[in-house]
Amino acid sequence: MGQRLIDLSMPVHNDMQAFPRVVRPSMAMYETWQQFAQRIGAAQYGVDWLTASYMIVLGDHIGTHMDSLRHLRDNAPGPEGIPLEYCYGDGVCLDFRHLPKGAGITVDDFKAALDKIEYKLKPLDIVLIHTGAGKLQNSDCYGTDQVGMTGEATHWMLDQGVKMAGIDAITFDPPVWAMFERKKFWEAHRVMITREYYHLEKLDEPGPVAAARIQAVAVSGEVGEHDGRSRARGGDRRRPILGFMV
Repeated sequence: MGQRLIDLSMPVHNDMQAFPRVVRPSMAMYETWQQFAQRIGAAQYGVDWLTASYMIVLGDHIGTHMDSLRHLRDNAPGPEGIPLEYCYGDGVCLDFRHLPKGAGITVDDFKAALDKIEYKLKPLDIVLIHTGAGKLQNSDCYGTDQVGMTGEATHWMLDQGVKMAGIDAITFDPPVWAMFERKKFWEAHRVMITREYYHLEKLDEPGPVAAARIQAVAVSGEVGEHDGRSRARGGDRRRPILGFMV
């Protein structure tokens, strides 16, 4: 049986759930098939149906995306600095759906998930955190009913040589209400201030790759302003075109 490709990128639409203080996308028809044919002049020659075009206004934290170091450091590279070799390789999908809402994934939780599938992390493995939140992406509880990584577990993961991880939730950390409850804010994100690693957020529901050994690919396009000297100077994220597991 050949390999099966599974697209884990989230659909983007006007009514999708967004992280607090992140604007939703705006997507609209700019010119219809008939309008383009008419306005370009082809309709007068009998060609009245050509190409349509859309206008898309999109924040850098909407849909499936990859955070770069610039997300946490003002003097670090943006998406152009993410090594492509970190975006492809062996990996593992770890299941944390049994943890209660708002929980922070601990080092012991992480080790137990690896023991459950008898897997030992190796350098440059790509780790997918399965929280179950991907199924909630069209619900108001998408931003509240998840678990997320603690700072300690993130450091331990990096100690094993991991550089890239992903999560099927709105943030790599626990939800905002849980962070305020514990008075610990964006611990996993803040690891980026002192250590190099990258994470994907808002992956789609992993489904058949849950709790499995996988190969992972993150094929990305850059988002940000260009000043002719520093690519994506104004952006801090790389947007995966396809985030899929093999």
